[in-house]
Amino acid sequence: MGSIAVTGITGHLAPLVIDGLLGAGVAQSSLVGLARAPERAASLAARGVDVRLGDYDAPETLTAALAGVSTLLLVSASEVGKRIVQHTNVVEAAKAAGVARIAYTSIVRADTSAVSLAVEHKATEQVIAASGLPYTFLRNSWYIENYTRDLARHLATGVIVGAAGGGKIAGATIADYAAAAVAVLTGDGHEGTTYELGGTPFTLAELAAAITDVTGTNVTYQDLPEAEFIATLREHAGLDEGTAAFVAGLDAAIARGELDVPTTDLETLIGRPSTPLADVIRAARS
Repeated sequence: MGSIAVTGITGHLAPLVIDGLLGAGVAQSSLVGLARAPERAASLAARGVDVRLGDYDAPETLTAALAGVSTLLLVSASEVGKRIVQHTNVVEAAKAAGVARIAYTSIVRADTSAVSLAVEHKATEQVIAASGLPYTFLRNSWYIENYTRDLARHLATGVIVGAAGGGKIAGATIADYAAAAVAVLTGDGHEGTTYELGGTPFTLAELAAAITDVTGTNVTYQDLPEAEFIATLREHAGLDEGTAAFVAGLDAAIARGELDVPTTDLETLIGRPSTPLADVIRAARS
């Protein structure tokens, strides 16, 4: 196995992928981590990972950063609205550097989803497919941590407010998605494959019930019409109109079933069930 590079190593997902690769027996000398600010990845460098400057917005840094790399995990950038250009820069650099295969963290049903976030992911998948590089698409559903990071507020207010109706969310932990990426990066036979990844589905009402069960504090789910949810986000969360509409639109997508995943791809890749919702809540509480 040649060198494996992972982008975005100062984010949430990529460090766990690095941990998983090391745990799977990949030598430190075979791991390359790309970061816009390499000094923020000092802990990984101290573990022997080759940390290199790789800025999505600076193409001149990317080809050099990918020199000698065989397999690349392109972790999607965080700046919505800029990602098509940023990801294209990485793909072009990977091709110029002679990277042999690329895996990309996309979004569930990227090619057909009406979720606003899917637009840039679909375009990135098209750029990768057109590059001629052997690829694997890891289409991740929601992180459960999107909800548990607000656990203190839910417990303080006793309510989760949203506009998701009874829509199911096939959420999984960041660690679960990282484990799936590790399986693809270290395994064979994944080229040309698209994985729709998600855990055991839950509704926001079921999330509230699980929080109640785990903590002993009663939390309920209050469902609002989308327009009313936008107004609530503006009034109580201080969001501007555009951001509030974006957040409420994600809940509307959940209500349509856009974030439910009717496959067992995640469980198959990681060789176990996804982390139970109650366990994630318990960990967040502690």
